[in-house]
Amino acid sequence: MRMRRMLAVAAAVLTFASSASAEVQTREIEYKQGDTVLVGLMAWDGAVKGKRPGVLVVHEWWGHNEHARNQAKRLAEAGYVGFALDMYGKGKVATHPDSATAFMTEATKDPAALAARFNAALEQLKQDPFVDSKKIAAIGYCFGGAVVLGRARAGADLAAVVSFHGSLGTKSPAEKGKVKARVLVLTGAADPMIPPEQVAAFSKEMEAAGATFRVVSYPGARHSFTNPAADKAGIDALAYNAEADQKSWAAMLELFKEVFR
Repeated sequence: MRMRRMLAVAAAVLTFASSASAEVQTREIEYKQGDTVLVGLMAWDGAVKGKRPGVLVVHEWWGHNEHARNQAKRLAEAGYVGFALDMYGKGKVATHPDSATAFMTEATKDPAALAARFNAALEQLKQDPFVDSKKIAAIGYCFGGAVVLGRARAGADLAAVVSFHGSLGTKSPAEKGKVKARVLVLTGAADPMIPPEQVAAFSKEMEAAGATFRVVSYPGARHSFTNPAADKAGIDALAYNAEADQKSWAAMLELFKEVFR
């Protein structure tokens, strides 16, 4: 028992030291896809020398909000360059489900434009002086999860994609041999928006495509389980779950260790 306590204290000290030694810096970047002005946030650890892997962060249906920006900063603390991109234009953020739905509907009505906005952000990340352009991954939340899975299905040249409580359905299922990225899906077992049959169908699709994938379902977790502000929306399906948030982030970092060796 005493040994376990000592190990726990040592782990806490190491975690604090790691966090304290990080010098996370950020800068807003204005970029374009066609005539659409987009606004993203780049985050990196100034204490780390040399190039490192880069990770795109695709926001929830709410838009380019603090949740997405915070995830980019957390990635910087973990030793990566995080880029919270903008899929709606001008960094738009919704405050009501109706406007969030409208923003998402507008962004997804043209699949080619959606892909182009993702690729515009990808180029920004690859051009960053701290990024190893050959080591890129993408993560997404809710709407963003569907976006990164869509890019994986399309054969995007990414080391990994990670979907947090993202929609798994698609009108364009992956073709056999096309998925290059390692795929990790982190979903809530109590998420009414992502029912078990959708999870099962996704797994079948990935198996048929020959993809390297993993699905993790967190008991009791509802939609948006990674967002501390989820409960404020007043929607029963949405709820923050601290345990699922912590475990899903750890699962993502473990995958990154594997693919970015």
